[in-house]
Amino acid sequence: MLGAIEAGGTKFVLAVGPSPDTIAARHTIPTRDPATTLAAAAAWFDTQGRIDALGIGSFGPVALDPASVGWGHITNTPKPGWTDCDIAGFFTDRLGVPVGFDTDVGAAALAEYAAAEAQGCRSLAYLTIGTGIGGGLVLDGRPVHGIAHPEMGHIYPRRHAEDRDFPGICPHHGDCLEGLASGPAIKARWGASLSELPQDHPAHAIIADYVAQACHMLFATLAAERVVIGGGVAKTQGLVERIAERTAQLGAGYLPGGDRHRVIRPHYGDDAGITGAMMLAAKAA
Repeated sequence: MLGAIEAGGTKFVLAVGPSPDTIAARHTIPTRDPATTLAAAAAWFDTQGRIDALGIGSFGPVALDPASVGWGHITNTPKPGWTDCDIAGFFTDRLGVPVGFDTDVGAAALAEYAAAEAQGCRSLAYLTIGTGIGGGLVLDGRPVHGIAHPEMGHIYPRRHAEDRDFPGICPHHGDCLEGLASGPAIKARWGASLSELPQDHPAHAIIADYVAQACHMLFATLAAERVVIGGGVAKTQGLVERIAERTAQLGAGYLPGGDRHRVIRPHYGDDAGITGAMMLAAKAA
C-alpha cells in the first residue's frame, strides 16, 4: 500500500491505495500550523493500516537536492509558521517508511506526463494558475530540477497594452507572472475573480495573454510538447482555449514542433496532484 499527501497552503489531501491509479481512501484536513497539521495527517495514516512508502507533493519553496541536509524541508515560504519545516523528515520518522518528495506542481506534472506518455508525448510542463502560479517540468519521465525546482510563476511577461499601470502584487517582484495573473492579482486589479467577470470583460484577454507568454516560453526554450494548465483560475469558462489561441499567435508558425505544441486541460483534473504524490510514493518504494 502507498500513501500520498498533496500539501497545499489551504488544505492537505491525504490518500492511500495499492497503486497511483487506485486510491482506496482519501481524507482532507485544513492547513493550520505545522505541528497540528502534520500530527493530524499522521494520525489519519495510522487508521489506514501499514503503508510501504509515502509520496509528498508540497507547497513551496522546498529543498529538493538529495545531497543537501535541508532536503525535504519547506524553505522560505510566505505561509506563516512553515518556514524551514522538515515535512519529509517528520513522516520518515513518524511512519517509518521511505518518502518521495517534490513540489505540488511537480507531482501534478508527473501525473499528467504519465497520461500523455501513452499518446507518445515525451515532454510536458504543468502550470497551475491559482492563489499563486507555479510549474513543473517532466522530460522522458523524469522531473527536471536544477539547483532547485522551477519557479515558472516568477518570469516577467511583457505588459499588455491595456494593463500598463497595475503594479502587480508579488512581494518580491511586483509585476512578474504571479504578480499579474494569479487569483489574488486578478481580485486586486478588478475587484472580482476572473470567473465572476463577464466574458466580454478585457480581463479575460489580458490574463490569457500573460499565461500564453509563459506557454510560449516553455515551447520555445524547452521544446515541451504540451503545457497543461490547472488551478482554480484555469477553471474559468473559455480561459484555457483563449490561452491556447494566444500561444499559437505568439508562436507565429515558427517553432519546429508545429502543432505538436499543445496547451490543454489536466487529464486528472483536481486529482493531478494527489495522483502524482502516489507516483512519488511508488518510486520511493
